[in-house]
Amino acid sequence: MNDVSLPEDLNGVHIHFVGIKGTGMAALVEIFFHKGAVITGSDVAEHFYTDEILSKLNLKALPFSGDNITDEIQYVVYSSAYKLDVNPDLIAAVKKGIPCLLYTQALGFYSSLAYSCGICGVHGKTSTTGLTGTILKELPIPSQTLAGSIIKSFGDTCTYTSPLVSSEKKGNSFFVAETCEYQRHFMSFHPQKIILTSVEPDHQDYYPTYEDIRTAFVDYVCLLPENGDLIYCADDKGALDVVSIVEKMRPDLHMIPYGTMAEGDFHLVYKEVSDEENRFALDGFGDFYLKVPGKHEVMDACAAVALCVCLLKEAGKDPLSFKKEISAGLANFAGGKRRSEVIGEFKNKHGKSVLVIDDYGHHPTAVKTTLAGFREFYAGRKIIVDFMSHTYSRTQALLKEFSESFSDVDGVILHKIYSSARENPKDFSITGRTLFEETLKSKKEGVVYFEEIMDALDYAKEELNKELDSAYPDGYLFVTMGAGDNWKIGKALLD
Repeated sequence: MNDVSLPEDLNGVHIHFVGIKGTGMAALVEIFFHKGAVITGSDVAEHFYTDEILSKLNLKALPFSGDNITDEIQYVVYSSAYKLDVNPDLIAAVKKGIPCLLYTQALGFYSSLAYSCGICGVHGKTSTTGLTGTILKELPIPSQTLAGSIIKSFGDTCTYTSPLVSSEKKGNSFFVAETCEYQRHFMSFHPQKIILTSVEPDHQDYYPTYEDIRTAFVDYVCLLPENGDLIYCADDKGALDVVSIVEKMRPDLHMIPYGTMAEGDFHLVYKEVSDEENRFALDGFGDFYLKVPGKHEVMDACAAVALCVCLLKEAGKDPLSFKKEISAGLANFAGGKRRSEVIGEFKNKHGKSVLVIDDYGHHPTAVKTTLAGFREFYAGRKIIVDFMSHTYSRTQALLKEFSESFSDVDGVILHKIYSSARENPKDFSITGRTLFEETLKSKKEGVVYFEEIMDALDYAKEELNKELDSAYPDGYLFVTMGAGDNWKIGKALLD
């Protein structure tokens, strides 16, 4: 990786973003735009939800072309999905000698200018970042947050910047960002504090073994400065593994546990789900509630509170004086784009409610815990999930785990595997039908397979119009789940 960096003062600096519609890229565009940078960018023609973010900034993605690289462009930031020797914009930029930085390098450079906190883990990064930023909105400290998805409570954008930041001296504010483990991208970040939510096998195309991915997290935590803070989930075996290794390497670090197995201020006690609210308590701070489903969201909330408490202390403030503001932040959190996102609701032919939710869960642990959360939160609804597995390597490595992820729902619709540009389907013997057949071993009824997404539409309509018995007084919940594009069937049902 090259050592190109950006100027500290971005005002008037022309930066071209290749792959500008990527979620992280669009978030960085927001931040750099408000720092005064001149922004252009290119991407595919397909419409993404990030087009709305760009539109608010009066920006429009250009088609990929070497002609985009004008003499006025001073830097190029590019997504890891595009290669310097393949993408026409990047080929032209290299030819002109324009400095090119990966998104993660640009984010890392920006993080070096502030007191930065990285949120990492195989699961829960986006929700934890969104929760942290939503709490920080309520607190009187200068902060900026960058999440890997649109967060409703940020104002339907990926970033939130406190109005206090503009009045502070450069570098004298807190920056919180979601940081990704894939291809060790988070190693470009400059963390002062880290939240570690979870560690387990994933991204098998890059981390063939559990030890490989665990080592990446260990290396990331070791980037912390002397006496830095590691806030970790005491309920997650992988996180505990990382902590046990890091403690020997870096005895200077402050280890701050959270969760039901933690001791101290952030020991979590689940209370109840009532009136579609998750109620819980933290030993050091008392009772709170969330309006989003799932115990995993409560765990993420616990991590967010822990980081905000640490930042309040860093700012010289007493956290106990801000319990009301922390509570308000948690209550205001309404999830993120494709994170248990309520898409809409309609009535079926019997007048029963059909609630449609879309979720990005694409790892069996995330699928299982999210669906379990829906089962508890929407106890009076019959739940049907439409799931599309993402990447052949992940599906092959975790086939059994995926097949056993649907125990909390009443019906399952499965499809072909949503491939990644990084892999060739011909290299694998596994297909979507393989997952279907494996799922039938643990769930005998209510599992169906349609190769193409929209081929399942008539079946879904028929199922959602069936009479319900007394076990489901509230109607149906239809969930589209995965990192693919099966969200289209939920939208079609609403249309």
